[in-house]
Amino acid sequence: MIGEIIKPHGVQGELKVFPITHEPKRFRKLKEVTLAKDNLRKSFSILNVKVQEDAVYLVLEGIDNRDSAEQYRGWRVMIDRTEVPPLKEGWYYFELEGIKVYEGDSFLGTLSQIIETGCNDVYLVKGPQGEICVPALKTVVKNVDIQARRMEVELPPGLVEDD
Repeated sequence: MIGEIIKPHGVQGELKVFPITHEPKRFRKLKEVTLAKDNLRKSFSILNVKVQEDAVYLVLEGIDNRDSAEQYRGWRVMIDRTEVPPLKEGWYYFELEGIKVYEGDSFLGTLSQIIETGCNDVYLVKGPQGEICVPALKTVVKNVDIQARRMEVELPPGLVEDD
């Protein structure tokens, strides 16, 4: 996901998008996007892009009036995986969500959410012991294998109650 549609802009179907990317100018390089909500997905060719300080404005083929634009309020703006530039280090959030988390041989659960705290991210892991908040620190996250969908962690003492 690289954005969320805030609302229609104007009367000719333009969409105001809140960018969820560190590089909103990347919208200018795109030829198409997929709009998604719940289990619905619709792909559109991009006709025009304007990038401003607080928002991105998209004109998409087939959305040509305010009423048709209004139906996409709150939808997510997605791109194809091939459009995602590689990172020099680390992982994209979408690559981590759903990954299996282990401490040694013990299965802790599945990473269900990433919480941005300002200091460091926190991975919410849901599993047999309930929910565990795992700090995304190099001292805690020992290995991530995106292909195998496996994360190895070493939890700090006291993070999980011992039975």
